[in-house]
Amino acid sequence: ENFVLMGDLALINMGLGDNAAALALAERALDLFPIDKDALTGPRPLDILARVAARVGDPDRSISTLEKLLSIPYEAPLAANPPLTPALLRLDPMFEPLRNDPRFQKLLASSARK
Repeated sequence: ENFVLMGDLALINMGLGDNAAALALAERALDLFPIDKDALTGPRPLDILARVAARVGDPDRSISTLEKLLSIPYEAPLAANPPLTPALLRLDPMFEPLRNDPRFQKLLASSARK
């Protein structure tokens, strides 16, 4: 099984409105490729999980995952592989459902990655 494919399928199912399948596929990608397996690309499934959880209405899971992602260096799964930063979180429409959450606002206020 391919963790990249599972992540892509999670995003597709999220877009199609199948929230349960999206979360299950994001979790499956995480199980297939945990961080301790590869420090650089291992966080990719976490990035997908944070996005899916934000969009399907699981802010607690999304924010706790974002807190972890902002504390480690990694190669992201989308675009040109930039990791999430507070600046990118401000601009990324996938995190729109979290905008009014005080915990998300705190992440946005952090000026640099830890």
